[in-house]
Parts: sequence; C-alpha cells; structure tokens
Amino acid sequence: MENIMGNGNPKISVEYTEKATIAVLTDEKILEEDDIQALEKSLMPLVSQTSGINLIIDFSNVRFFSSAVLGLLIRVSKRINESDGRLKLCSIDSQIYEIFKITRLDTIFDICDDQQKAIRSLKY
Repeated sequence: MENIMGNGNPKISVEYTEKATIAVLTDEKILEEDDIQALEKSLMPLVSQTSGINLIIDFSNVRFFSSAVLGLLIRVSKRINESDGRLKLCSIDSQIYEIFKITRLDTIFDICDDQQKAIRSLKY
C-alpha cells in the first residue's frame, strides 16, 4: 500500500490487487477547495496512466464532503469510461449515501457496501 500525497497531507492510500486498484480516501472531511484539489491530484494520475483501469474508491474514512467532491467523482468516472475502465465506490457513510440518492448519482455510480463486494462485482 502506498500513500499518495496532496499538499503535504496524504489524501489517498493505494492498494493494487489482481482485479483492481483500490484508492482509500484517508481524510474524514473533504470540505475545502485545497483538499479537493489535492484529492484530484492524487486520483487523476491513477486513472490517466492506466487504460482500462478497474478503480475502487473506498470512502470508509470519510464522514463529510462538499458537493465539489461529486463533481470530481464525475470527472474521474468520465476519464475511466473513456479508457474502457470501471469505477466502483464503496463503504460510503449512510448520510453521504443520502447525498448520492438526492442528487440521483446513485443511479450513475456503482456503489458497493464494502471493498470485497466491489472486488467481487468486477467480473471479467
């Protein structure tokens, strides 16, 4: 597992498995513009350097985030789709999941309960 730094603070830790790259968001709160930019600088190289990437973004540490994070996730998803990859989100707090439902983004993103279910859902 490696930590990818943004603005001097780790924003994600990355684990590589046989089926997927797992990016665990390390911050409990992703609210400030600097935090979101740092997160983008951590995530975008992962999706840009690998064609057909299977990326799982694990939200288990996240309790709060701004709506700008949704925009970032849409950009990440678009980049992954353009390269024939797949994106899964997992371990999302119930209050954050409500935001996905209200914005109807739960119909766009593939959201799994946990990492194992996300990995199992990546059928070849």
